[in-house]
Amino acid sequence: MNHGSKCRHLHGHRYSIEAICQARDLPRTGEQADMVLDFGFLKEEMMALIDTPCDHGFLVQIEDHDLLSLFCPQGADEIAWIAALRRAVERDGFCLTNETRLSTKLYVLAAAPTAEQLSRHWFSRLKPAVAARSSGMARLVEVVVWETPHCRASYREP
Repeated sequence: MNHGSKCRHLHGHRYSIEAICQARDLPRTGEQADMVLDFGFLKEEMMALIDTPCDHGFLVQIEDHDLLSLFCPQGADEIAWIAALRRAVERDGFCLTNETRLSTKLYVLAAAPTAEQLSRHWFSRLKPAVAARSSGMARLVEVVVWETPHCRASYREP
């Protein structure tokens, strides 16, 4: 919203996301024996929590009222519509809707959709899923967001 370079213009990215997990010990039995976390399980969670809601969608910060106003459904009360988005972001950390002008998929975040903030956001969404899918044996260590093949940002908890 306050960016000074060419990125201030509406544009898209071809993100690649890496999730790095670790475990103290590997399970000796069960369907994930000798694995930190089955890659298939990790992929399912990443698709459900990152790809499906965000792919071919428009990511925007809740504070960017000028941009959000472009997505407000025809005939809707813009102030009330943005207020409803804000309540969802405050409650869930994001809001996904296609109840927009032209039915555009909109993913609304509390922070600017920079690679740095997206890595933090997707880390927070993926962390509990990794723990659950590994029965608490694995933990998410880092999420890396590649904005382009040459530019990346990552987040790991302190």
